[in-house]
Amino acid sequence: MKTVDQINFRGKKALVRVDFNVPLDANYHITDDNRITAALPTIKKILTDGGAVILMSHLGRPKDGPTEKYSLKHVVPHLSDLLGQQVQFADDCIGPQAIEKAKALAPGEVLLLENLRFYKEEEKGDKEFALKLAALGDVYVNDAFGTAHRAHASTAVIAQFFPEAKCAGYLLAAEVNNAEKVLNNAERPFTAIMGGAKVSDKIELIEQLMGKVDNLIIGGGMAYTFAKAQGGKIGKSLVEEDKLDLANDILSKAKARGINILLPTDSIIADAFSNDANTEIAQNDNIKDGWMGLDIGPDSIKAFSKVVESSKTILWNGPMGVFEMEKFEQGTKAIAEAVVRATKNGAFSLIGGGDSAAAVAKFNFTNDVSYVSTGGGALLEYMEGKELPGVKAINE
Repeated sequence: MKTVDQINFRGKKALVRVDFNVPLDANYHITDDNRITAALPTIKKILTDGGAVILMSHLGRPKDGPTEKYSLKHVVPHLSDLLGQQVQFADDCIGPQAIEKAKALAPGEVLLLENLRFYKEEEKGDKEFALKLAALGDVYVNDAFGTAHRAHASTAVIAQFFPEAKCAGYLLAAEVNNAEKVLNNAERPFTAIMGGAKVSDKIELIEQLMGKVDNLIIGGGMAYTFAKAQGGKIGKSLVEEDKLDLANDILSKAKARGINILLPTDSIIADAFSNDANTEIAQNDNIKDGWMGLDIGPDSIKAFSKVVESSKTILWNGPMGVFEMEKFEQGTKAIAEAVVRATKNGAFSLIGGGDSAAAVAKFNFTNDVSYVSTGGGALLEYMEGKELPGVKAINE
């Protein structure tokens, strides 16, 4: 994949698709700037070369055009601080002001365009809209892995207008390289940890990993579907009734392939979905009526941690319980600690975006694992073997 390292941006205007879809509080202050800091190396490389940078991104899911809540102008002060220079802002991503400001941009300067999704054409992948954006720059750089699985105007369609002058930013390239390392060059033993609520969300990934992993650990809400499929009593725990056969199918496939599949043996159960609920430890296949499993129990933590710590490659996608509530965070935290210990012992650990990334951040382990993906959905699709439109557009 061609990256920014293969281009000298001197005297050029780089049109960079970034993912600045960051959470804002009620006063429009950024509560997590990871996605912004992840784009800084690419921006700085272009500026150091003597180029100018025009940034485009989406923010949130605006329904009816421009909305104060979703304006990217709220990102400008923090981005300016991070770059150590004033970032200019255009209050539209196309139209006269965007054209004027882009034209006047001098080498070393940065311009941020208003939210792309204020136009329905962005998500529709409209060619005319993509052409208007393309007219603003000389080189197209995609550094937004989080939206690379969408065939939107700014992530895929626009690339055709830069047949020779397009490349991936550092973040996009790193995401693809790390995913490739796990999928195709994993050092063994290779352990995948799957968590989260639903088997249906992870089924394609599990199928894809079946031929690659040595150990498959299943936790989180989806584990109760497996428990029930095997005839267990799961009380009021989360279950996908229509996926019971699928769960058994996964278990028999794993057995046939000699994969060591680990399911929780015990759970922290609660009488309500609340941090104030009464809790007990129960066997995973014998949960009382009216109670629900909200985290893995101590025996499961011990068994899972032992396997994780002896692994050389680890992919983690999905928490072990409702880690957002203090009472049910222990399982997720303990597995995160096991991943950190394995990493310190030389394992390669890839944390698969979304809730897993949030959990690792919550427990301050982001810098203690090998790589934390910025794109939950995009990574999932890449791992499932699907072609990502944003990556394909750069490679064509």
